[in-house]
Amino acid sequence: MAATTASPPVTWAGAAVSDITPAGSVHLFGYPHVRRMSTGVHDPLECAALCLRAARGAAIFIANDLIYFGRDYAAEIRGRIAAATGVPVEAIMLSATHTHSGPVMTDNLSNSADSVVPRADQAYLRWLADRIVATAVAAVERAEPADVGLAVARAEGVGSNRHDPAGPTDPEVPVLVARSQRTGRPLAAMLTYGMHPTVLHEDSTLFSADFQGFTRRALRNGILPPDCPVIYHLGAAGDQSPRHMTKANTFAEAERIGGNLARGVASAIGQIAFGPAAEIVARRAAIEVRPRQFPAVGAAEAALAHSRKRFAELRANGAPRQEVRTAECDVFGAEKTVLLAQAAADGRLAAAVSVASPAEIQVIRVGQWRFVGWPGEFFVEHGLALKAAAPPGTFLVTLANGELQGYIATPAAVARGAYEATNAIFSVANGPRFVERTLDVIAAAG
Repeated sequence: MAATTASPPVTWAGAAVSDITPAGSVHLFGYPHVRRMSTGVHDPLECAALCLRAARGAAIFIANDLIYFGRDYAAEIRGRIAAATGVPVEAIMLSATHTHSGPVMTDNLSNSADSVVPRADQAYLRWLADRIVATAVAAVERAEPADVGLAVARAEGVGSNRHDPAGPTDPEVPVLVARSQRTGRPLAAMLTYGMHPTVLHEDSTLFSADFQGFTRRALRNGILPPDCPVIYHLGAAGDQSPRHMTKANTFAEAERIGGNLARGVASAIGQIAFGPAAEIVARRAAIEVRPRQFPAVGAAEAALAHSRKRFAELRANGAPRQEVRTAECDVFGAEKTVLLAQAAADGRLAAAVSVASPAEIQVIRVGQWRFVGWPGEFFVEHGLALKAAAPPGTFLVTLANGELQGYIATPAAVARGAYEATNAIFSVANGPRFVERTLDVIAAAG
């Protein structure tokens, strides 16, 4: 009898991208107290999907130029994709890039006192869900034999810790590329970077993905084909911002910042060694998210008065614009604390907590690489803690499969009275809890 040899492992990859820009003029969401109706499209909002299938297991990664998704809305979309493709729900990751130049997506408690923020448009949400499902299905249908590879880029000149430019940050950008075995042509690139897309501010009234859109454009005009889907996930960016890197809040600056990131990513792509992924394994777990303890309403109002006084003094004294902007954001956070303290007293807070908790921790292992999905906006310190404790090749995606109606900050941010801490519904104790629980899920994924 002739000897038989095992067939080499084969990975299949397919990708698709679609335009998810709302039609007509809508409120652009991300900055409080400003009636900011869109007047056109600078760059289309994208939904990009990547399907990877190994001899054992499959996964779909979907990134969207939106501020975030509600938990239940994301679950509905993932369930529809699973039914249409056969890929299990736990192996479908749905993330948001967090652009502040897109539509309102949820009716959060923290926005309820802001008279200029409209309720989410249910007609758009229904259309969007269909669009995301169709994009994911197209990615599955386009799958072909492929090789995959990953390298870690370094972001330079993009952003920093927004409270202290010398503070904690994570410049690493994992970049996964799938390329056709038949043609050698890249089929898709997927990257994750923890930096707020907030080059553009409230004076911009055009739909845009912010600097991330320029990163994609630069990559497609260089190392990637012009039509190559780029799946861009947000990392741990709660306290990360381009604020200290920008010279102005303009599209020219967004292009410059996005170009800086694209150069780092392009350099990493050039170093990738390609091969098949032997298996894909997905696991998930639920975690209760603990609410924070709120001050009495009177104490919250006193803190707000202090924040407003400091902001006025800095502006009157001609302080640097970055310092003034930070103080203005602190006012926004103090306003939210007053609202949330009132909500804690009258029962509305409990309803808001139930919208986001329990939350999902997701781990998708592609060969030796692990992609972790957390909902909400986590400070970079939590991402760094996970990276230090997890196996090498572990990468965090935030705003995945849901949101937490605010930030998961740190005790230091609470002590400073920082915007993110005063704007949060959930306790800083949740950061270490997410890290610990994620390590268990990683172990289960192998």
